[in-house]
Amino acid sequence: MRESSNPVFRSLPKGQGGYAQFGTGAAAGAAAVHADPYVTQYPDQRQTGVSRPMTIDDVVTKTGVTLAVLSAVAVVSYFLVAGNLALAMPFVLVGGLGGLALVLIATFGRKQDNPAIVLSYAALEGLFLGAISFLLANMYVSGASAGALIGQAILATIGVFVGMLVVYKTGAIRVTPKFTRMIIAGIFGVVVLALGNFVLAMFGVGGGEGLGLRGNGPIAIIFSLVCIGLAAFSFLLDFDAADQMIRAGAPEKAAWGVALGLTVTLVWLYIEILRLLSILQSD
Repeated sequence: MRESSNPVFRSLPKGQGGYAQFGTGAAAGAAAVHADPYVTQYPDQRQTGVSRPMTIDDVVTKTGVTLAVLSAVAVVSYFLVAGNLALAMPFVLVGGLGGLALVLIATFGRKQDNPAIVLSYAALEGLFLGAISFLLANMYVSGASAGALIGQAILATIGVFVGMLVVYKTGAIRVTPKFTRMIIAGIFGVVVLALGNFVLAMFGVGGGEGLGLRGNGPIAIIFSLVCIGLAAFSFLLDFDAADQMIRAGAPEKAAWGVALGLTVTLVWLYIEILRLLSILQSD
């Protein structure tokens, strides 16, 4: 059984595989329901008649609502910080830590299909994104248009998402167990490096920049490119996990969990792209 690199998806219902058929292939559902302990919490809705099974339309709708909430709060957060720079750090801390806490609650508490948690995460992450976008585009970079920089990051994020969806749909890259292990190992490596860099920076190593992963030199550029690549390939695992849920006959409300998982990856990708652009534009 393949698992997504995204922790949100790893606890969601899974079916018996197949790839490049996101949103199709319901025939494998019945056997998959009894093969996974979490799926048994949600027996095949086609058999019980309690609720209809999840479809690709549910995934699109729930993801769209989640991203709409995130975007609206991010815009408000950006302009509030623009009017009062003192709000930047509180917004970053409250939004970032609050969003992380909700993801952990959803993941380990198996509450990914709770719309209140998903939309609360979107609001908190919007608070964080608005503030961090202002800081990266206005404070870190001089002589560049903040609007243009953020617009480029948004377009690049959308482009990567659509591109990876096409790659998945066409089967250009197969989501195999080996591929999954490689992506997960890469993400763990990035997390360890980032934490190590943070600790070293706290002790003043490298002039307060630690290993230089979050500075503005060549090492920071390489690290950002690696993170962008891992986030992009993570979409393939996320699409495959959602595909398996649909095949397993997961209930319609499970689409909220898919929306949460995709949003987590999109946020990570956007931040890394904006950071890379800010490094390239900085003096």
